[in-house]
Amino acid sequence: MPTVSEVSGTGGMAASALFPLQLPVISLERDGISALRQFIAQHTPALITDFAAASPALKRWSLQHLRARYGDKTVRVYDASFGEPGKHYMSNIASMSFADFLSETLGEGRDLRMFLYNVGRQIPELLDDLVFPDIGLRFSRRFVYTFFGCKGSTTPLHYDIDMGHVLHTAIHGRRRVRLFAPDQSPALYQHPFTVRSYVDLDQPDIVAHPALACARGYETILEPGQTLFMPSGYWHEFHYLDSGFGLSVRSSSPRFRDRVTGVINLLALSPIDRFGNKVATHRWFDWKRHRSEARAHSYMNRRGLL
Repeated sequence: MPTVSEVSGTGGMAASALFPLQLPVISLERDGISALRQFIAQHTPALITDFAAASPALKRWSLQHLRARYGDKTVRVYDASFGEPGKHYMSNIASMSFADFLSETLGEGRDLRMFLYNVGRQIPELLDDLVFPDIGLRFSRRFVYTFFGCKGSTTPLHYDIDMGHVLHTAIHGRRRVRLFAPDQSPALYQHPFTVRSYVDLDQPDIVAHPALACARGYETILEPGQTLFMPSGYWHEFHYLDSGFGLSVRSSSPRFRDRVTGVINLLALSPIDRFGNKVATHRWFDWKRHRSEARAHSYMNRRGLL
């Protein structure tokens, strides 16, 4: 629980109190691939300074090159309403040309994002610019994704629905990343049937969300060229300090229970959640919120904090 100095009289909590953990930083050249394999085996996140060093993408994928070469591609775009109940819940708000997206978002600062743009499916020639070090994971070239965001935009707290291991490389622009282990889910008020949390990590309110004071995570700045290893089920929030984009490669978790959970998430829980939003938008959202609060209350009770 936070100290007196970390809590304000209005129920606020210093955001820094949520992130006391130090994210390990490794270099494949300096520490060897065995160092990263150890973090993978321990299911622990790490920042790798040179995972993508051999990939031509770091130099070739400039914004000017992408706009000139692929600007006519049609892309689906999202905004901050992505997780809000309603007609745009968990879906894009529009489609537009890639060139227009880059101009409006990275140039003019419009709050639009691109999620999970499948490079292997949409622009397979770009896969030739990627080199995957042999770290003991089987990367799928069918599921290589890019993510774009304008300066100041935030991808809210969530974990990946398929429960895979992810290595995310910042290609252009810095971003602040916050991470929490899977066992923090009750303290983060995870909404049932989703992989989402709606707590405010910038201005934590432990009156509304008292269990949040139990959460302990990592916070780091991901610089261009650096890669973040996120084990399956790890919660993450990305905040774009600069307009930019990154690339994610993924591998199935070696843990059987993670793979089963991913299948259940995709084939059962997510469709139920979308159906609930469609037929009873606000009642469904309120029910999930109440269930998350009940789970957090039970979590605190088990820890002897009530």
